[in-house]
Amino acid sequence: MSISRISDLAFNAARRFGEKTALTLPGIRSFSFREIDDLAGRMAGGFAERGLKAGDRVVLHLPNGWQWVVAYHAIARLGAVVVPANFLLSAEEVAYIAEDSEASALICPAERRAAFTSRAHVFTLGAAPDAEDLIGLLDGAYMLPVERSPEDLFTIGYTSGTTGRPKGATMTHGGLFASLAGTATMHVRHAGDAVLTSLPFPHVYGNIVMNACFLVGARLITTPRFDAGEALQLIATEKATLFEGVPTMFYQMLANPLIGEADLSSLTRCTVGGQTMPIAKIHAVTDRFGCPLLELWGMTEVAGPAVSHSPYWSPRPGSIGLPMPGLEARIADLEDRSLTVAPGTPGELMVRGAMVTKGYWRNEAATRETIDADGWLSTGDVARVDDDGYIFIVDRKKDMIITAGYNVYPAELEEVIAMHPAVAMVAVAGIADEEKGELAQAFVVRHLAVSLNEEELLSHCRKHLASYKIPRRVIFVDDLPKNSTGKVLRRNLRGAIPPEKEQASA
Repeated sequence: MSISRISDLAFNAARRFGEKTALTLPGIRSFSFREIDDLAGRMAGGFAERGLKAGDRVVLHLPNGWQWVVAYHAIARLGAVVVPANFLLSAEEVAYIAEDSEASALICPAERRAAFTSRAHVFTLGAAPDAEDLIGLLDGAYMLPVERSPEDLFTIGYTSGTTGRPKGATMTHGGLFASLAGTATMHVRHAGDAVLTSLPFPHVYGNIVMNACFLVGARLITTPRFDAGEALQLIATEKATLFEGVPTMFYQMLANPLIGEADLSSLTRCTVGGQTMPIAKIHAVTDRFGCPLLELWGMTEVAGPAVSHSPYWSPRPGSIGLPMPGLEARIADLEDRSLTVAPGTPGELMVRGAMVTKGYWRNEAATRETIDADGWLSTGDVARVDDDGYIFIVDRKKDMIITAGYNVYPAELEEVIAMHPAVAMVAVAGIADEEKGELAQAFVVRHLAVSLNEEELLSHCRKHLASYKIPRRVIFVDDLPKNSTGKVLRRNLRGAIPPEKEQASA
């Protein structure tokens, strides 16, 4: 069996780690590596008996849980293609993914069956009309992994669709394994780890976290939804050595009343990705959690994390680290991608290597627009590199605010605003202005029971920012809009008008 194919991952883990615990679902049960392999083998046999075969696309639309893990590895060892669909997506969004990928089968909860009409095979958790119970597939004959090449298509990951319909980024077995192996190596993951996460498994970050446990023999502890208080308690009771999440999860844990008494002594490191994190919050996490916070960067088109820090390196807060082995990165001129800018100069982050997508599913135009003739992928992130090669994300190119001809990066403003001790979370977005084109406005979540008004925060900003960068206004909110992975959606705030302004203009 090959070690560079995802189809063999659970099979190899069972032979290496046997009865060691692979998966813990708190309050429900645990599974050994051997149990996961047996269940995946029998489910794959059940799929095969019903006519599914290598190359078929299968949409996997379930919450985090043992059923997701088993179905994923069953599809993999069948040689079929996993099409992950986040559980928080709407039925319309999942139906589009199924239709666009020309899926042969769809796996979903029984209560969502009625939303999907055109699939040849529908497998559900529980009984549903015109569907087969997924658990019934476990009556299938145990199936060994089929032969696959590292170059064979393994997954189609759909983008979040921020600029239109989602696009399906195709990933091979070898490409996904490159991200998996790089992540495990740079983070020094090992069989003694107990990894706690609520990252959704359909997302590339959560998927790599899950798969890395099978690669190195670590124990994965997961919950279907993130809850800050529960996470703090589970770190203590499960003796988690590694917590993995997006910035908002860390913000919510820092703000939770349990943080003062939480026992976080088992943690040896944490990882954070999905969005830039203000340095003030990074320091707050490392101080309270008592361990390094490893910033990382990745995207759907690179199968998961692709740039990261290692616990062996000196901390460099604000940087996403260095490219993983086998990945090249450069900073391109914002006007001409063929040119590489000097260290310290902001430009677009470009990457190429084994883990980069081969292209978008049946969308040649989008592929040509994103990947140039030399294999460089345009990421859409504005970044800079220092003299040591460490990469710093400045902001998303599409989120940049242009004020009177000056580039204003929301992440820079968020960095400064987050320094204020009364700020729990912040997002900055643009609003149209007749004179200057656009101006920045800040949406701020205050720490509970802490007083803070707009003028106090603007005064704080004036001490750290040029005048053209000062937010036009501060809007205090109870929460910020987020996508299905917990990433703050600045696009939902762009152009938003506070309620009192709407009333004034009515």
